[in-house]
Amino acid sequence: MQPFLKTLEEYRDLIPGFQELLEHLQKPLPVYFRINTLKTNLEKAKAFLKDEGVDFEETPIDEVVKVLYHDHQRPLLSYFLGYIYPQAISSCLPVLALDPKPGETVLDLCAAPGGKATYISQKMQDRGFLVANDRKRGRITSLLSNVKRLGITNTLVTQGRGEHLLLPYSFHKVLVDAPCSGQGKYRIDPNTGQVKHMVKGKTNLSAIQKALIKHAFDMLRPGGILVYSTCTLNVEENEEVIEFLLNKRRASLAPLDLPVEHEPGITSFKEKRYHEQIRLAGRFYPHKIDSVGFFVAKIVK
Repeated sequence: MQPFLKTLEEYRDLIPGFQELLEHLQKPLPVYFRINTLKTNLEKAKAFLKDEGVDFEETPIDEVVKVLYHDHQRPLLSYFLGYIYPQAISSCLPVLALDPKPGETVLDLCAAPGGKATYISQKMQDRGFLVANDRKRGRITSLLSNVKRLGITNTLVTQGRGEHLLLPYSFHKVLVDAPCSGQGKYRIDPNTGQVKHMVKGKTNLSAIQKALIKHAFDMLRPGGILVYSTCTLNVEENEEVIEFLLNKRRASLAPLDLPVEHEPGITSFKEKRYHEQIRLAGRFYPHKIDSVGFFVAKIVK
């Protein structure tokens, strides 16, 4: 059995509808488009998509639609005009939890390729100041391209290791969408039973995540908000990282108010016990939301 499937078996008693999850993972990941209201409005963008032959349905997030059909061989003008950004609905949730406002100073510590960073700017109405950072030069190229395509002007793009980033600012809000094992993206080939879309080549993830979240917290202003998120189901990369921060800093979790169904954070796994506050975090399972699996925690300084 592959490591991911072994991990899933460990979570059998913790994931509601576990057999439903296994069946769901044999289906392709659905496509979602986020409408960029900095360049257009929802009604115009939806009409434009229909004119381009895109069939879609509404979702619980106003500016996100679920694509039912479009001709993948035909380039979408709406994309090149910056009207849409292909983005999983679950990927929008950390930004909704962060709740960035116009005029605030915000940091996205691991920003490339820019889905969450550009959504943050959209929620800020392109007002205020956003720092979008990433460590890899190649990913910076795609980040800059998306910032430009979506017509964003309030964003400073920086390159540096997030856990060591030094900036002459403190922030109202910080997002850490941490590098992770990506288990929430995995799919199971129904013919072979093999896991597809595996993320390879990442080591010491938990150590990196802990360094990132601690440094991000230290860059917050008192009373500021930190959102930590991953697209993995792994407890060591999720709840254990939050437990680390609670033990190292004067931090507390805030409840999530999001339009998508979720399960609480796990406070007991194998022989380990975690702080009861971690129940306020959210686990978004693929079969419950028909999207990438995600973990989101909202933390107050």
